[in-house]
Amino acid sequence: MSVLETIRFHLRDGVEDDDFLQRNKTVENEYMAKRPGFLARWTSKSADGEWLVIVRWDTVAHAEATIGAFLKAPEAQDFLAVVDGSTVASGHYELIED
Repeated sequence: MSVLETIRFHLRDGVEDDDFLQRNKTVENEYMAKRPGFLARWTSKSADGEWLVIVRWDTVAHAEATIGAFLKAPEAQDFLAVVDGSTVASGHYELIED
């Protein structure tokens, strides 16, 4: 059964959505999509400015290995530079139905 990883966060003050979305697309294409077990990724934004990224992985182990490496990956640094780290919350959920 696959796993959904959720990551909620706000952007740093002054960061424009378009700037973030460009960095988000780059980190998805250049890092996430190349990781073992990656299946899909979605990005959304709430009315109050909170972002939600959902990543579908084939196993929890692949999700955990990727997030463990993500914070230090050179491909992720531009993305991380605009995220307010104090607002980040994440979780893993077993996908019950497709």
